[in-house]
Amino acid sequence: MGSKKSISVILPNYNGKHLMEQFIPSTLEALEFSGVDYEFIVVDDCSKDDSISFIRNNYPNFILLKNDVNSGFSKTCNKGIQQATKDLIFLLNSDVQLTPNYFENQFQYFENAETFGVMGRIMNFDGKKMEDTARLAYYKGGKFKANKFFYIEGNNKVPTTYLSGANALIDRQKLQLLNGFDEIYSPFYFEDFDLGLRAWEAGWLCYYDHQSYCYHQVSSSTKKVNKGNSVKITYNRNSFTLQSIHLKGFRRRFWLVQLFTLTLLGHLFKGEFWIVKSIQQFISQRKAMEQSRTNMRNLQQQLNRQHDLDYIISTISTAIANQKVKWL
Repeated sequence: MGSKKSISVILPNYNGKHLMEQFIPSTLEALEFSGVDYEFIVVDDCSKDDSISFIRNNYPNFILLKNDVNSGFSKTCNKGIQQATKDLIFLLNSDVQLTPNYFENQFQYFENAETFGVMGRIMNFDGKKMEDTARLAYYKGGKFKANKFFYIEGNNKVPTTYLSGANALIDRQKLQLLNGFDEIYSPFYFEDFDLGLRAWEAGWLCYYDHQSYCYHQVSSSTKKVNKGNSVKITYNRNSFTLQSIHLKGFRRRFWLVQLFTLTLLGHLFKGEFWIVKSIQQFISQRKAMEQSRTNMRNLQQQLNRQHDLDYIISTISTAIANQKVKWL
């Protein structure tokens, strides 16, 4: 199993008292089953329900942090990441139920000093469908994507493009060296995708463990904040931001041409005029995007690593070649 390490659980919460009441016990059961030292950090994002009093009354030993204003997923998680003190950080959504032995097969991955993190299989709540597994990186047209889900049965160390923010077990020092999630993606979408890419670019490894699994109950948190087309606008803005930050050279120039021609005109032709706001917000972040690229280059120089998207695609593809890969 490998040497077990201590864990800081980080649970971001927004109006999720009913979810915490249902699912925190399974997390505590898994932690106790693993026998590791742990701390449990709940970061409340200005909830309007009884979340704060629920934690204070039922889990007084938890570390409870509160945002002054509603800040979204990235900033909320980062507050907990900065506070964490244990060897590993476990990023957990409030609507995830762990199995009792969830952590047991994951500690072995951290015997490799280059491991960034590992995630387990995410099942829907009735256990009949896999929602999230490993993801294969590839280019499609001018874009970089990772929406091909796959898994390999057995005790195989399977690389994945990125770790789901719902159940990621991550080396704390590496995560803090990356300064957590890039807050350019606030309030939500693509922050975990970006984090995985930055980990790979730093020369670290992201894994998927098929033997570990948990259950996901969709909480529809983004629907609660959807006003008009705001979620679509944010989703597409952040999709553009991800591409712009991680594509380089000719690939980035080619993608930008595609964005301002085919993508823009395609949406306008369908009457989806909200795309203009997505692109306007994307353009307004150009300085922040350049800062994100600069931060990554500086870290690569510090670590003496020069990895890019081509490296990620090649590494994952080579690792699963000639194996019995199953696709979702």
